[in-house]
Amino acid sequence: MITIKSTHELKIMQKAGQISQAALLAAGDLVAPGVTTRELDEAARKVIRKAGAKPAFLGYGGFPAAICCSINDEVIHGIPGRRKIKEGDIVSIDVGAVYEGYYGDNAATFGAGNISEEARKLIDVTRQSFYEGIKFARKGQRISDISHAVAAYCESRGYGVVREYVGHGIGTKMHEEPEVPNFGAPGHGPRLTPGMTIAIEPMITAGGWQVKVLPDGWTVKTADGSLAAHFEHTIVITEGEPIILTSVGG
Repeated sequence: MITIKSTHELKIMQKAGQISQAALLAAGDLVAPGVTTRELDEAARKVIRKAGAKPAFLGYGGFPAAICCSINDEVIHGIPGRRKIKEGDIVSIDVGAVYEGYYGDNAATFGAGNISEEARKLIDVTRQSFYEGIKFARKGQRISDISHAVAAYCESRGYGVVREYVGHGIGTKMHEEPEVPNFGAPGHGPRLTPGMTIAIEPMITAGGWQVKVLPDGWTVKTADGSLAAHFEHTIVITEGEPIILTSVGG
């Protein structure tokens, strides 16, 4: 069931979103050669807890950390640890916070030192594909209108769009209805209604869209070893322009 949030609920979700964004930026600011992925996790936890919130991912389905930290050909769900970031790596960080029972969720990909032109273009296209999708996050449109816009933008530029993992509704649960794919024909799925809150999260590759899960049961990598990038915001559908809830500035 898709839940429509009240004005009061949206205020709480905006706070959860702002905390999530602050945690993402804190971790992202640390991305540099020689830094461990655990240090990124610790930075995000500190921000979340200082704000009176809880890390949304920690313990979720058994996940052992506050952030997902995925490097180079890792798409999502990488587990932070002792691994040191290297010069030229691209690091996708996904983080969420729970505040007064409501979730915020966001992600972005950061470069460590001097990254390749290929990597930079992939990051830029992935980020922009979110903004292409959000153009259709309007009252009366359908979920797949967002999906189609993301895929059309990326695929027309030669990039792969991951199909096995998708965006989602969000609220008092991390994952609510509806699913928000990053691919598909327009004109399908639930119609967008003011008060709907969704997380749009393009997961884009420099090669094919196929992925595989590593033996740790979490980390998802591209099947062909190509680079991957991830970008995500939590938004709310309104009577007019959609609002990004995972924004420090509100």
